[in-house]
Amino acid sequence: MRNKPLFGILFLAMLCSCKTERIVENHLKQDVEVLADDKLKGRATGTEGEVLAAAHISDRFKELGILPKGTNGYLQAFTFTPQTDPHAETVYSEGSDKETITGRNVIGYIDNNAENTIVIGAHYDHLGMGDEGSLYRGDPMVHNGADDNASGVAVMLHLADQLKDRNTNNNYLFIAFSGEEMGLLGSNYFVKNPTIDITKMNYMINMDMVGRLKKNKTLAIYGTGTSPVWQETIQKANVKDTIEEANTNNRFSLKLRESGVGPSDHTSFYLQDIPVLHLFTGQHVDYHKPSDDFEKLNYEGMLQISNYIYNVISEVNSKGKIAFTKTVNESDDAPRFKVTLGVIPDYLFDGKGMRIDGISENRPAQKAGLQKGDIVIQLGEHEVTEINSYMKALSTFEYGDKTIVKVNRNGEVVEAEITFFDNKKK
Repeated sequence: MRNKPLFGILFLAMLCSCKTERIVENHLKQDVEVLADDKLKGRATGTEGEVLAAAHISDRFKELGILPKGTNGYLQAFTFTPQTDPHAETVYSEGSDKETITGRNVIGYIDNNAENTIVIGAHYDHLGMGDEGSLYRGDPMVHNGADDNASGVAVMLHLADQLKDRNTNNNYLFIAFSGEEMGLLGSNYFVKNPTIDITKMNYMINMDMVGRLKKNKTLAIYGTGTSPVWQETIQKANVKDTIEEANTNNRFSLKLRESGVGPSDHTSFYLQDIPVLHLFTGQHVDYHKPSDDFEKLNYEGMLQISNYIYNVISEVNSKGKIAFTKTVNESDDAPRFKVTLGVIPDYLFDGKGMRIDGISENRPAQKAGLQKGDIVIQLGEHEVTEINSYMKALSTFEYGDKTIVKVNRNGEVVEAEITFFDNKKK
């Protein structure tokens, strides 16, 4: 068999590739384990846990040979007074006192002596022991935030390693933001106090909750309308081999949204007329709960997402500074509602209705017997065809109202009576 030597070479190449992937996945896991360790007590902005997390990210930048680009080494501190009014603008201050909190962005830089710079970011703060924003009901517990958003930071660090000496037509600024959970505070501060010329920022890529890629490989990408190059680029990148995965079938089922505005740090850059992309693998039952731990993440999926982002960057590497376009702010049209079913919608579901991805304890949906996987198709008199029609239906109800909800459960229509109540008064 004259093909034996060739077969042997191919077999060895496959073994080496698999070994490399396992090593990288272990690095991703190690970063998540450190950031999501109980010792960091949930990495709330301004706490000792946040300081420890920032130190780890700084050490990793240094280990990777990434230059410091903060105002004090890798760090950019920002001090603010917490707002009791969620609609009030945050005021940053120079000094600190008992009424203020100091957070820290962690910033690294690859200088390719290029004219423009790509920003790659992920927030590293989380909810601490719970407090405001937690969906957990019970005594204070550490919220480790493995998916939200140690996963994004780990992918950012891997990209920093991937991009050294590659795709050198741009410089790269890597930012681990703090204060995201309190209202995008770190990214908002950075764009108002940038450590490089903001007019030279080419585009920004944000990763927030990228650790739960499902078997159907659905990946949500927001901001696809913020530059005319994105639509074609993100499709091409999805069928291209990567530097670490040659001839593999790691293609995503992409769910695309054009808007540049959303509940994560890319919004701060979009509002400065910078093209953005935001990647997200979907919410889950552990979202904003103590159970969001490192062992539940899909590290192979995180590596695939990192490689996909690398492909996106490669596709536009030679295009110079890409054009910015404004998008319709989808949140402007979103209905306001007072009540909730107490469910986590599957935002990546593309069928008819609103599929339930998780159910909170002691909330209306649980009391009514709804289950994970149920697809809400009608709420009262309102047909539910997708997430927006679901929210519009919710906006018509008040606390104390009762109605009938219809769900598709494994192909059968099931009805249940829902009573909307204020969980805080229960």
